[in-house]
Amino acid sequence: MEETYADVILPLATPAMTYAVPEALRGEIAEGTAVVVQFGKRKFYTGVVCRLHDRRPAAGEVKPIVRPVGEGPLALPVQLKLWQWLSSYYMCPAGMVLRAALPARFKADGFTQDETYTPPTETWLGLDGRIDGEEKLHAALDSLSRCAGQRRALSEFIARADIPRAGFSALLPRKGFPASPAVLRALCERGLLRQVACETRPDDSPVSFARLPELTPAQRQARERIEALFAEKDVVLLHGVTGSGKTEIYIRLMAEALERGRNVLYMLPEIALTAQLIERMRKYFGDAVTVYHSRLSDGRRAEVYRSLLRSRGGRIVLGVRSSVLLPLPELSLVIVDEEHETSFKQTDSAPRYHGRDTAVVLASLCGAKTLLGSATPSVESYFNAATGKYGLVALGERYGGASLPQVVVSDTLRARRRGEVCGHFNKALLDRIGETLDAGRQAILFQNRRGFSPYVECGDCGWTGSCPDCNVSLTYHKSDGTLRCHYCGYRMPLPACCPSCGAGNIRARGFGTEKIEEELAAFFPEATVGRLDADTTRSNRAYGRIVGAFERGETDILIGTQMITKGFDFGGVSLVGILNADNMLNFPDFRAGERAFQIMAQVGGRAGRRSERGTVVIQTTQPDHPVIVQARDSDYEAMVRSQLAERKAFFYPPYCRLIAVVFRHRDKALLYRAAERFGRGARETFGRRLLGPEPPPVDRIRGRYLIRFILKIEKENSFAAAKKLLQEHFDRLHALSEFRPVEWTVDVDAQ
Repeated sequence: MEETYADVILPLATPAMTYAVPEALRGEIAEGTAVVVQFGKRKFYTGVVCRLHDRRPAAGEVKPIVRPVGEGPLALPVQLKLWQWLSSYYMCPAGMVLRAALPARFKADGFTQDETYTPPTETWLGLDGRIDGEEKLHAALDSLSRCAGQRRALSEFIARADIPRAGFSALLPRKGFPASPAVLRALCERGLLRQVACETRPDDSPVSFARLPELTPAQRQARERIEALFAEKDVVLLHGVTGSGKTEIYIRLMAEALERGRNVLYMLPEIALTAQLIERMRKYFGDAVTVYHSRLSDGRRAEVYRSLLRSRGGRIVLGVRSSVLLPLPELSLVIVDEEHETSFKQTDSAPRYHGRDTAVVLASLCGAKTLLGSATPSVESYFNAATGKYGLVALGERYGGASLPQVVVSDTLRARRRGEVCGHFNKALLDRIGETLDAGRQAILFQNRRGFSPYVECGDCGWTGSCPDCNVSLTYHKSDGTLRCHYCGYRMPLPACCPSCGAGNIRARGFGTEKIEEELAAFFPEATVGRLDADTTRSNRAYGRIVGAFERGETDILIGTQMITKGFDFGGVSLVGILNADNMLNFPDFRAGERAFQIMAQVGGRAGRRSERGTVVIQTTQPDHPVIVQARDSDYEAMVRSQLAERKAFFYPPYCRLIAVVFRHRDKALLYRAAERFGRGARETFGRRLLGPEPPPVDRIRGRYLIRFILKIEKENSFAAAKKLLQEHFDRLHALSEFRPVEWTVDVDAQ
């Protein structure tokens, strides 16, 4: 008999490994099946079969698969295709893709005994199997004439389960059933009821919707245009100004998909945005909404994954970046909201994928359509729409007739010369905050730094607190009196005296959200101030408390970082203040101008979302900067034109593709030798397309030095061929024993 082999993806930084399929297991092993295999002498792993074939590897021992795990596949065929694309496109081992895609409960890492995932169960109640007719049911009730509690419980079960209409095998969940454990145990001992442990499953009954939102004429026109473009294009970009009601259009499109029994993936850039939206989606679609993000418990993520694997359609999956890796059978529509957001790009670990781009590929593999939505689309997406690759729909008016906010630029240098600066506020902004509070309205203030101040400094000798493991200053957090590193988590108490000269003249420099909160309490002591940043929202409960208080009008002023810039719809906000636009403009990145415009437009869009026109005040020392002028005029098209002109001149995306390569090691001299060796060889292949080596702005993190290369590849050249050549240079470097300890990471389409 012909031998069968399986390529198995293991949760390791390796490509798929080949194992033999024992004859006794051939009927149980298919592509997508989870299997236990031995790797090394003692370790066992749960992997996923990605391919079955009859080709024995040319060399080495071929171990057999130990056994399959669970019932049915752990990955759908379309998932396996997506994993293969992610591995190839982002130059990442298949095992790292699997680690990102599967919930932790499905990845047994190197266990030495039989450990498998056990699906969660619930206890259900049912009639004993011998009660299969009305006569026996009445006899059962009669037998309890002297046991009032048991008779009452059995009668309650019959009524709730709707027997005999639903059938004598109908089940009810034990949780919430109004009977004590002793009564239920007695009924089971009498042979009248049974308790069954069942795996929890989704409700696959047809979805019924609440009354869907009415669309304005502009929204109806945009929706009709989207549907018309979907007949020609697989991807459509919806460019709708802030507050234009893009979500109502999404809801209508999702309802149509669900009515056809299909699934929808609705992606958001951050967990923070899901709370308000979950409530809204469930208002319309009820239990058809499934939520998935990293703050769910391991068990809950495993439940969601398994239920989607078995679903037959009619579900909306609302999630963040990682939701694109879920099993989504019968997928017909993918919506990527706030598609421009940088948090859609995974940067910390492989695969360093972009959730938006991966969603487009997933939809293509499924024969589904993709809708990208944003008030400030990324330059790349807008370029794709302008050149005809994507469809483009514009929604240029706010929902309900509201006007775009008035934008006021406040010149900080001029205000300082006039003595009109108090703390970190220009008088123009302070006056408007006072007017807003007097009118009983709310304000949002944006400062893109958390903590009290970015660094502390000795006024006598110039010493600054810095992290011993990272090449960055320590941020001062006044709330607990510590200096903290926002890269590695190192912290130390604020010293009373300078560690260098001993002087007691340590001063906080710059300002973060904590400092602004303190200043506002002094300027407006009667106002209630809230703060929304990574320090105040370490739990979902804390986040919900802060947002809920502001939504109910219990908080007058909300200070925050980028968490407050998108997605929120607060009716009471009439003023938005941007405290230091210069921080965003002066960042060493070719995307700095685009991102500064996006942040200012997005945070400004929180103001005046009802009938009253809002105001946005931008504090800056560069009032004539092109991006500030474009933000003041709400001129997105002007921003895109200027950014495209610059990028074309200097050969940046969308006119090329970027690959960032970062080398790391604790020995700086060894690192630089490795970088020099790699650069010399790679430059022979790529020439001037290869930039570097250069240290990044933060060139030491967690005790390891970093050095970086940037590779630019023309759009008309084969990207796959370029990546293959790049990998060959990595292999040559790794073949030299001196450089094997040096680590490197590859970031394709680096952000």
